[in-house]
Amino acid sequence: MRTPSHEETPGELTRTEPKDWAAGVPAVRKALEYSLSETTPRRTALTLLTMNQVTGIDCPGCAWPDPAPGKRHVNEYCENGAKHINDEATSKRVTREFFAQHSVSDLAQRSDQWLNDQGRLTEPMLKRAGSDHYEPVAWREAIGLLADELRSLDSPDEATFYTSGRVSNEAAFLLQLFARAYGTNNLPDCSNMCHESSGAALHETLGTGKGTVTLLDLQHADLVLLVGQNPGSNHPRQLSALEETKLNGGRIVAINPLPEAGLKRFKNPQKPRGVVGRGVDIADRFLQVRIGGDLALFRALNRLLLEAEDAAPGTVLDRDFIDTSTSGFEAFSDHVRSTDWDQVLTDTGLTRAEIEGLRDEVLASDRVVVCWAMGLTQHRHAVPTIREIVNFLMLRGNLGKPGSGACPVRGHSNVQGDRTMGIWEKMPDGFLDAIQQEFGFDPPRHHGVDAVKAIHAMHDGDVKVFLGMAGNFVSAAPDTAYTEEAMRRCRLTAHVSTKLNRSHVVTGEAALILPTLGRTEVDVQDGGPQFVTVENSMSVVHQSRGKLEPSSRLLLSEVAILCRLARATLGPDTTVPWDTFEADYGAIRDRISRIVPGFGDFNARVAEPGGFALPNPVNEGFFLTETGTAQFSVNTGEAPHAPPGHLVLQTLRSHDQWNTIPYTDDDRYRGIHGSRRIVMVNADDLTELGLAEGDLVDVVSVWGDGVERRAPGFRLVPYPTPRGCAAAYYPETNVLVPLDHVDETSGQPASKSITVRFERV
Repeated sequence: MRTPSHEETPGELTRTEPKDWAAGVPAVRKALEYSLSETTPRRTALTLLTMNQVTGIDCPGCAWPDPAPGKRHVNEYCENGAKHINDEATSKRVTREFFAQHSVSDLAQRSDQWLNDQGRLTEPMLKRAGSDHYEPVAWREAIGLLADELRSLDSPDEATFYTSGRVSNEAAFLLQLFARAYGTNNLPDCSNMCHESSGAALHETLGTGKGTVTLLDLQHADLVLLVGQNPGSNHPRQLSALEETKLNGGRIVAINPLPEAGLKRFKNPQKPRGVVGRGVDIADRFLQVRIGGDLALFRALNRLLLEAEDAAPGTVLDRDFIDTSTSGFEAFSDHVRSTDWDQVLTDTGLTRAEIEGLRDEVLASDRVVVCWAMGLTQHRHAVPTIREIVNFLMLRGNLGKPGSGACPVRGHSNVQGDRTMGIWEKMPDGFLDAIQQEFGFDPPRHHGVDAVKAIHAMHDGDVKVFLGMAGNFVSAAPDTAYTEEAMRRCRLTAHVSTKLNRSHVVTGEAALILPTLGRTEVDVQDGGPQFVTVENSMSVVHQSRGKLEPSSRLLLSEVAILCRLARATLGPDTTVPWDTFEADYGAIRDRISRIVPGFGDFNARVAEPGGFALPNPVNEGFFLTETGTAQFSVNTGEAPHAPPGHLVLQTLRSHDQWNTIPYTDDDRYRGIHGSRRIVMVNADDLTELGLAEGDLVDVVSVWGDGVERRAPGFRLVPYPTPRGCAAAYYPETNVLVPLDHVDETSGQPASKSITVRFERV
C-alpha cells in the first residue's frame, strides 16, 4: 500500500452555497487583500499596474493572451494573476537562519502552502549527503558540485532536466541546448502532465501541436464549446473574452462534470454592469457530462451531424473542405454511424434530448470554436477524445477560417513556449540538424524520458541526477509516494527556484537549492538591463520586463545559472558562447531566430509593441501531416465506470490555488472553506454507499497493478456531481494516481479518472 510520507489532518470545514457567478467586486477585494498581505502598497501598485502591459511584466500565472496594444485595460489582470504576481513579489524572505532552525525532516512534514508562505529564497543552499540540514554555499561551489556530479556519471542519460512553464523562452532554449551539448534528450516538462495529449492529438490530425484560434476568433465565434474547463478559477481572464463573445451575439455551451461559477455568470469588475449590475450570463447551455464521457458525446454529436446531412444533403457538412483538405472521411463516417446510443447515454450521463439540443446549436452556427483544458487531457482515452473533437470541427469546415478552430487552453504562462524552444524528449531531426549546423556539435538522436519515465528511471537507479527549473515536480507528479521514493534514490537533486516548495524537502542523497530572479525583478547583466520573452496559448511571442529590485543581491537569473553550469560542465572546448549569452540575451534570440521556425528576425519583431504571432500552417491552408491533409480518425476508448461500492474520482484545483500551491484552504466559488481534505460526492451516491455528509474517510484508489494507494483523512461533502463521480483537490490526492495510469498515446497521467472507494475512519 502506498501513502505519501507527508500527511495532514483536515482543517475545520465550513460550507456555504456554491456561487452562481464569478469575479465582481469580491475578486478585486480578495486580490488586494492577498497582495497587501504579501508586500507593500507601493510594490503591489507597481506589479499590478505594469502587469500584462506592453512594456511590463507578463503574468507568471496562466497563458491566456493579452488584447492588442491600445486595447488593454489599465488593470489587465485577474484575481488569480494578482495573487500569483504578488506571491512572487512578497516581502518575506527565507534566509540561512531559517534553514538552520528547520531540518529537512521538519520541513518535509509541512504543507506546500506553509512552505510557499515562508517567502523568497535568498542564497544558494546545499544539503550534503548524510546531513539533515541545508547550509549556505557560494555560487561557484554550488555550480561546481552540480557540474562535478554530472561529469562523474557513466552516461549523460543518467541525468534528467525538468522544467515548468514559468521559465522564459531564452532560459528554455539554453536548458535544452545545454542538455543536448551534454549528451542527453532527457527533457521532461510540465506539458507531460497537462497538455501532452492535446499536442499528440493535434499533431496526428492537423500536423501542428498548437491551437488554431486567436483572441478575435474566440470573440467573434457564433458558438463556443467549453469542454472540461473551469475558466473562472483556472483562466479568469478568459471570461472577459467570453463576455465579448456574448455581446457580439455568440452562444456558449459548457460541457463539464461540475457546475462552475464562471461558466454561469461573469461580473466584469472593470465595467459598471459587473460592479453594480447583473453581469453577463456565460453558458447558454450546461451539459453535465460524466467524468470521461466526452469521447462518447462527440462521437454521438458527429453521428447526428452525418444524419442531418443525410436528411438535407449539401446543407450540413462542408463537402468542399472535406473533399479537398482532409483524408480518412469514409472510415471515420462508417465508424461513427455505428455508435451505440445506449452506450452513449450510459457513458455521458446525458439524455438524448440534451445531445440533440447541442446538435441544434451547432447547426445554427457557421463559426465554432472548441476550448478545452485538463478535463479532457488527463484520461486514458484523452488523445482519441481530442481527435474526435477535431473530427467534429472538420465536418463543418471549422478550421482555418475566422471565428473558428481548436483552442487548447494552457495552464502555465510559457509552457507552450518551452516546447517551441525544444524542451521535449523527442524533438524532430530537423530541429536537431539546425542545432548541429548552428553550434557545430551533433545532438543525441535517441529519445529521452518524459516525466513518467523519468520517475521510473530514478526509482530504478537509471537516473542519478535530477535538475529542475522552476516548478514543483514532486507535488505535480502522480503516484506521490512512488515519486518521493524515486527522488530519494538520486545521488543529487537540484532545483532552480524562487520560493520553497515540497520538491526541496524530498531530496536525493545530496541536494541543492539554486535561487533565481523572478519574472517581476529587474535583470541586469554585463550587457545591461535584459528582458525575456514568452509565448502565450495563442502563439503570440512578446516581452516581459521585471520592475522590482531583486529580493536578494545573491540571486542569479535562470539564464546566468544555466550558462555558468554549462561552462563548468562542458569545459573550455564547448562550441557554444555561454559567456556571450549570459551577458546579452539578445544574442540568444539571434541564435533562436536561425534555429526555431517562425522566429526569423526575432529581436526586431519582439521589439514591436505586443510582439508577434507565430505562423500557424492550419490557418494558412497547410497540414503538415503525412498525407498533407487534415486527418479524420477512428477513435475508440472506454469511458471509466467504477464497480459497485466505488466511484470515479477527478483531481482538480480550488479557486484559491495556483498549480500545486494553495494560497488558502478556501474554495469560495464552490462554497468550501477551511479545509482542502474533502471529497465532493453526489448526495445520492453517499446514501447508496451508506455514508453521510461530514464522514471522515480514507480515500483508496484501485488499479490493475493490485497496489492500493491511500489518501487518509478526508471529509465527505455532498455536491452536485454526476452520479458515480467524485472530485477532490490536488496535490493532496495525487497519491491516488497510479504512475502508469496514462493515455496510451501521449503518456500523460490520467488524473481525472481514478477508481476509488471510501473507508470510514
